[in-house]
Amino acid sequence: MDVTFDERGLVPVIAQDIDSGEVLMLAYANREALAATLQTKEAHYFSRSRRSLWRKGESSGHRQEVVEVRYDCDDDALLYRVRQTGPACHTGARSCFYRTLAGTPSASPGEVLALLERVVAERLRELPEGSYVTRLHRQGLGRVAQKVVEEAGESVIAALEKEPRKLVSEAADLLFHLTILLCESGVTLQEVAEELLKRHQQ
Repeated sequence: MDVTFDERGLVPVIAQDIDSGEVLMLAYANREALAATLQTKEAHYFSRSRRSLWRKGESSGHRQEVVEVRYDCDDDALLYRVRQTGPACHTGARSCFYRTLAGTPSASPGEVLALLERVVAERLRELPEGSYVTRLHRQGLGRVAQKVVEEAGESVIAALEKEPRKLVSEAADLLFHLTILLCESGVTLQEVAEELLKRHQQ
């Protein structure tokens, strides 16, 4: 790998959530930071203000497990594909890119599904009173499975009746309940995505 560092010995690094595709932050790395990242599988950067090496999460605990490092076609930018613990931004936001200059804030399907999975997993872990996920969990896996079948049927009916807005609503219900079923069964959306990718590549 021939990475081109600038005159300061730095290269820009984008950190991306590997599960959702969400862009989390932009920072810089020097040769030492990149070497430490590759060796430890934890994101290391170079602070331009402090002029020192730093490991993401060393003070906050919001570490980044680096699954893959990519570099661009000009060899002068890096992409850390990471699993983020906690928020990536020092403000407490999930991503540093949480503001828009124009237009309506939006999210990709991957970002929304990853958020849904995080929320469902949190509900199942903490079982807060008053939560629909808590109530469904207490009714057992059979009831969760039944809800998936119900929502799938309602989605099909909406499609056959040519009611696109109703189909959107029913499909959202289906994905929500399917996510609960997956979490209850110990299966992640990442595993489902990897299976789909494997089929695409065959």
